[in-house]
Amino acid sequence: MITTDFVTGSPCWLNLGATDIEASAGFYTKVFGWRAASAGARMADYMVMRSDGAAVAGIGPHIDEDESPEWGVQFWVPDIEAAALRVQELGGSVLVEPTELYEFGQLAHVTDPHGGWFTLWQAGTFTSAEAADRPNALCWVELWTSSVKEAKDFYGGLFGWGFNDVVLPEDQGVYSMCRPAGLGEDRYFGGLLEVAPDELPQIGGRSDWHPVFQVADCDESAALVGEAGGQVHMGPEDAPGVGRVALCSDPFTAGFLLLDPHTGRD
Repeated sequence: MITTDFVTGSPCWLNLGATDIEASAGFYTKVFGWRAASAGARMADYMVMRSDGAAVAGIGPHIDEDESPEWGVQFWVPDIEAAALRVQELGGSVLVEPTELYEFGQLAHVTDPHGGWFTLWQAGTFTSAEAADRPNALCWVELWTSSVKEAKDFYGGLFGWGFNDVVLPEDQGVYSMCRPAGLGEDRYFGGLLEVAPDELPQIGGRSDWHPVFQVADCDESAALVGEAGGQVHMGPEDAPGVGRVALCSDPFTAGFLLLDPHTGRD
C-alpha cells in the first residue's frame, strides 16, 4: 500500500510531465474530481492537484520535449546527492541534477538503465502527498520493464527494496511486488512487470512507471476517461485477488490504471 509517511525508497508524490498543463489538469479534474491550483508565484508553471482538499499529485512541464507526456513517481531519499551518484553507479542517468526547490526540498530527475523516468526527493517543508489509499488518490505504482531482473538489481541497489515474486495466472509470467527495506508484508507499495518492448510503442520500449489510482467504481471512472478525451486500453475487468481494473491513458498518452479493490476479487 501507499502511505503518507516516508522512508527511504517509498513513493511520496506523483509528477505528470505535460505538454499542455491546463488541458491535462482539466482531464484529471473530470475523471477524479480533482481541483487544480497554482503552486504559487515562485513555481508559476506547476499545478498542485487536490482531492477533497488533500494534495495528491502535481503537473508541470515535461523536461524532454522529444518524449511523450508521462507520469513520474517520486521516491523519498535522505541524501539526494548520494542517491543521484548511486543512480549513475548502477547504470542509470541523471537528467536534472539535484536542485533546491526553495524551502520545500530538493529534487532530481533520473532514469533507470532502461530509460524509466522517476524523481528523487529529499524533503524540506514538503514531505509527501497528503492522501493515499482512498478513492481518487494513488494506491499502487507499477513499473513496466523489459527486464525485471535488471530492474530488481537497479532499484534494490538504489533503495534497498525487498521483493516478493507472484506467479500470474494463465501463463502471464511473474509479478514482483516491492516494499521498502526492512518493512513488513503490509508495506508493499508497487510491482515490477516484464513487458516486451514492442508492446510499449508510445515510449519506444523504455521502462515506464504507471500510477494506479483507487476509484469507487472502475466502470464509471473508465467511462469518464473516454468522455474526457482519454482512452481505455484494457478493461474494466476483474483481476482475481486484486479487484476490478482498467488500463487507461489521458488525451496526451500518459498512462495510468484505475482500480476498485473492493469488487471483482472472487
